[in-house]
Formats: sequence, C-alpha cells, structure tokens
Amino acid sequence: MSQTSLWTRLVPIAVFLVIAGFFAYGLSRDPSKIPTEMIDRPLPDFELPGLRDDEGVISDEVLRGQTSLVNVFGSWCVACLQEHPTLMRLAASTDVKIVGVNWRDDRQDALTWLQRHGDPYERIIFDADSELAIELGVTGAPETFVVDPNGRIRFKQVGPITEKVFKDTITPILKAIEAESNE
Repeated sequence: MSQTSLWTRLVPIAVFLVIAGFFAYGLSRDPSKIPTEMIDRPLPDFELPGLRDDEGVISDEVLRGQTSLVNVFGSWCVACLQEHPTLMRLAASTDVKIVGVNWRDDRQDALTWLQRHGDPYERIIFDADSELAIELGVTGAPETFVVDPNGRIRFKQVGPITEKVFKDTITPILKAIEAESNE
C-alpha cells in the first residue's frame, strides 16, 4: 500500500473523529448554564426611564447599598408568567429587593400585565430598546441577576426562578454576600 493511499484513508477517519469529539463535548454541556462575562464585574452604568409614571429616570445607583435581584421580564414572555408567582412570594416573605427590567415591551402592555398578575418590584426599569439588556448580555427573558450592595453582579439565572432554584441556588449566594458584608 502506498503512502498516498494510506493518507487518503486516514484523513476522513481523523476528520470524523474530530467532528464527533465536538458533538460529544456539545452534548455534554448543560444548556441552562449559559456562561456570562458579567460575574464579579460591576453592573453597567445606566440611566433609563422607569416603567411607572412616578418613577422618573432610574440609574444604576438604585442598586447600591442593598443586595438586589434584577429580573428581566416582559409581558410577552410566557416563562416570565411561570416565575411570577415565585417573585410575588419572595416580595411578600423576604427582604430581598427585587428590581425589574421591563425588556422590549410596550409600556401599557407591561402595566396591564402587572396589574393583572401582581407587582413584586420595588422599581422597574423600562428598557424598550435593549440598552441595558445588551450591556448585561441578556439572551432572553426571564433572566435574573444577583447584585451585591457594591453593585457587583454575583450570579446570573437564565430561565425562570422557581422555589427550588431560589432555595438551592440563589439563597446560598445571598447568604455568602451577607456573610461577606458582616466581616
């Protein structure tokens, strides 16, 4: 067998193995764990209008001094409706500050949605043009960021917050932030 015919048989096998390796790697990754470059970085500076008439302009300063959940939602978002009862319970039963980012929405649709389903948010940033969402690297709604009292993003939850996600994932992060501030 000549050198050339040996290589013509081995090259397709090698290419197949490389492609199979990429597929195996991709299939082994959890699609709900989308990495973000924002972890342990400061929240981007922003000044955007509030959703409600009485909120005026809201800036990143609203997220300083207290740990907050920054929840990206929209009235058009089916999964946001799934997580909404959990947010309502958190707002009623915990001292966690919840700030909403109403994303790619019509102002009146959002206000009607909140009136119908309840409003767990202390403040709501109106981000119709995705200015803040782009800075945060939002890929879809709902997404929630845990922001520490210094304005640093500590965690990003992609998808709905359920009771289990809050208990098993977010609560330990909140406790770690609290322990750091007590040191």
